Amino acid sequence: MHKKLLSLFKEPHMDNQEVLDMLVASIDNFPLTDCSTKAKIGLSDLKNKVVLLLVSNPELLPIEVLLLLVQQMHDHPQRLTLEGRYEVLWIPIPTSDTWTYTEEQIYEFLSKSLPWYTIRQPRSLHPIVVKFIQQEWNFKQDPIMVVLDSQGKNTNSNAFDMAMVWGARAYPFSIARENELWGEETWNFQLLLDRIDPLVAKWVEEDQNLCVYGSNNIDWTKEFTDKIRDIINSGLQLKMVYVGNKIPSEQIRSIVATIRDEKLTGSLTFTKIKFFWHRLDSMRRSKLRLGCTDDKDQILKQLLELMDTGENEKGWVLIGRGSSTDMVRLQGRKVMECLDLFPEWGENVAVLGLAGAIRTAIEPKPVVAEPCHHSDIIPFVDGLKETVTCAKCKRTLEKFVVYECNVVK
Repeated sequence: MHKKLLSLFKEPHMDNQEVLDMLVASIDNFPLTDCSTKAKIGLSDLKNKVVLLLVSNPELLPIEVLLLLVQQMHDHPQRLTLEGRYEVLWIPIPTSDTWTYTEEQIYEFLSKSLPWYTIRQPRSLHPIVVKFIQQEWNFKQDPIMVVLDSQGKNTNSNAFDMAMVWGARAYPFSIARENELWGEETWNFQLLLDRIDPLVAKWVEEDQNLCVYGSNNIDWTKEFTDKIRDIINSGLQLKMVYVGNKIPSEQIRSIVATIRDEKLTGSLTFTKIKFFWHRLDSMRRSKLRLGCTDDKDQILKQLLELMDTGENEKGWVLIGRGSSTDMVRLQGRKVMECLDLFPEWGENVAVLGLAGAIRTAIEPKPVVAEPCHHSDIIPFVDGLKETVTCAKCKRTLEKFVVYECNVVK
């Protein structure tokens, strides 16, 4: 049977029925359950669809990860435009050869609560199928999401992180699509905050100045927000979002409550803070699974630095505009030093942008004895920025347009 499974996934098929039948063989014609309606489902309901096999222990996932997965895969607005072209099929596998009472109870509860399909009698899953999933698809303890296209071909051995990052937008969830999506992304707030919170998403879409910040120290948070509010009261347009730290603790929950009660700044809820950091971790795993390295991939480099930010500091901030790739990250004492310099960099925001003005204020300034005579040529295909700062003397360069003419004889 193991050999037959191996050969089955190497052969071409007209549809996915033979492959699915081999995996979830049952004594009747309705081996699946629609968790949302409790209806018995036959394999024919999955014909001509992309099927995502969500393989996990009966406990499935921590509640906040599960909620994010449901939000991304079921509640995503793009799912409506796909007209049921994909379905999630949950395959629970116990931690040992037999199901424990606790696993049975948890499975019974979740199987009545989730918006996707599951195996109606998971205890009857053939041991050789379980062994095949463990050996060939490398299922250990962490959940995986194996993608079968409409012909039953395995197009992605684990699209779980893809689903967490992009949700239904990742259809058809293949490795090729994962590479394509990363090719479309840049390091900005749109990538970091996508669909985490409707209000924050609106700020990003409106291209407003944003400050995303984190800390597990309430005294630092209050000092920081006091300084920021003084700057905002002076006329600077800036939206604030507190996102805690990558290990949300009860201390973070307490800070969220203080920010809300004292109306210090905007903040994600405690659950959405967990969403934020889980998504970042999924981005990291997706990049590493594709073979990216932080010395060649700028998004991965920035991602790793952000996830390491704040480990030994009281707080950190990430400042920029909604869809702009120009962002500046500060942490610890550097944050307060920067805010104390506000009168200096505040005057340059209109010309250099918020991140550019801050960067110019905090970076060492070279001694310039003569006027700047440096130049920089920016190809049109890279986009023409409104302002360009000289890399050597930090002055704003004057802009000219140069045309190149190719003469064909």
